[in-house]
Amino acid sequence: MNKDEFLCRFNLKQNNESCHNYQHPHPLKSAAVLIALFEHDSIYSCNGLQVLLTRRASHLKHHPSQISFPGGKVERTDTDLIHTALREAQEEIGLDPKTVNVIGQLPSYEIISGYQVTPIVAIINTIQPFQKDENEVNEIFHVPLQHFLHENNHQIFHSYRNGYMHNVHFYPYRHYNIWGATAAMMKDLINRIK
Repeated sequence: MNKDEFLCRFNLKQNNESCHNYQHPHPLKSAAVLIALFEHDSIYSCNGLQVLLTRRASHLKHHPSQISFPGGKVERTDTDLIHTALREAQEEIGLDPKTVNVIGQLPSYEIISGYQVTPIVAIINTIQPFQKDENEVNEIFHVPLQHFLHENNHQIFHSYRNGYMHNVHFYPYRHYNIWGATAAMMKDLINRIK
C-alpha cells in the first residue's frame, strides 16, 4: 500500500472501535506513542509504506526488550498528546518533528503498567538517519505495512487477569514478536484502513 492509498483510507473511515479490551483497575497516567509510517523502496525490502518500531532497552522497568512504538509519558511541559509523541520520538530515535506530518490518532489504550496510551498516527515525509538513545532503545527497525494487512500474520490469545478475560494480540515478524498493546494498536489501524 502506498502513502496516497493509506491516507485516503485512513481519512475516509473513522472507526473508533478497538480490539483492545484490557481495563486497568487503578488510576492511569497519560502517555502517547507515535505510529510513524514512511515510504521505503529498496532491493532489500518490500516497496510501499513501512511501520517504524523499536525494541526497548532490556534494563527498563516497564516492558523491557519489548517491541514498541517511540513514545512515553506526558510531561508537564507538553502542550498536548501530539507534542508528547513527537518529543518522545525525537528523544528516543532522533526523529526530527519537522519531518513528520501528523494525520490523526487512534483510541486510547489502558495498559497493564498503569498508563492510558494514545497512539498518534503520522507520515514521515523526509527519511533521515535515526539515532537511538541507548538508555531507552536497543534497536530501531521497520516492518512493511503489507505484513500487518495479511490476516494470517495476526494471532489472538486469551489471557485472564483479575478474573477478566483479555485479548492479547500478536504479529510475529522475522525474529521479532510484536505483541500486546503495540500489536493491538496495529490491528486497530489495519481495521481502519481495510
